Amino acid sequence: MKIAALQMTSGPDVRANLAAAGTLLAAAAGAGAGLAVLPENFAFIGIADADKRRIAEPQGSGPIQDFLADAARSLRLWIVAGTVPLKVPGEGRVAAASLVFEDTGQLAARYDKIHLFDVDIPGRREHYRESADIAPGNEAIVVDTPAGKLGLAVCYDMRFPELFRRLSGAGAQLLSVPSAFTAPTGRAHWETLLRARAIENLCYVVAAAQSGVHPNGRETYGDTLIVDYWGRVLRRKPRGQGFVMSEIDLVRQAEARASFPALRHRMM
Repeated sequence: MKIAALQMTSGPDVRANLAAAGTLLAAAAGAGAGLAVLPENFAFIGIADADKRRIAEPQGSGPIQDFLADAARSLRLWIVAGTVPLKVPGEGRVAAASLVFEDTGQLAARYDKIHLFDVDIPGRREHYRESADIAPGNEAIVVDTPAGKLGLAVCYDMRFPELFRRLSGAGAQLLSVPSAFTAPTGRAHWETLLRARAIENLCYVVAAAQSGVHPNGRETYGDTLIVDYWGRVLRRKPRGQGFVMSEIDLVRQAEARASFPALRHRMM
């Protein structure tokens, strides 16, 4: 199956972001993709971090989720919906939920981002406190898709290899990492971390990214990547909006895992 990774420059206008996402999803489906990954915060990047609370939806209802279900059904496309701000019962904060929709429009899986970006960027006056507005998840999720067993992660998660070990241990053959990586940390670590997670787990990695300067003044790194199980970069889009696409070859991956059985050699 061909998979696509979409790159966007989202802002505070949900309708405009969904229109941009719809155009890219249609283009990817038209090019032959069977599964497409949207970036983190694809539907909304507010002027203030707390703005996401205002547009958060209950699971199963709302314009963002309706758009995703309709797009998946009409395009006959599996969609990994980056992150969607979902309401958490009894909690003022929202979940950063990566939702997977089948090509029928049905919800197949939900993963709530576990590791939250509470960081002061070294050498810069950039400060992030995701935990002020996002409630962390606590469950690793692997979902069966036509492209293979897909392990779900989001952005800052990529710095925590123990999560990816749990995903590969649960059978993941590919990993989605929708992201909105900062420009300085992206220049330092983005490709290195993604290739490391691919190599360690002999998994494909699909990293759909936000790119460019957003209306709130924040700059995201971009460089959307598809990496194979050997750590080779198959496709990349350095900057701007668009998508990249590559074939997933589970047979060759299985052969590599059989001849180089590092996953079976784990002692811890």
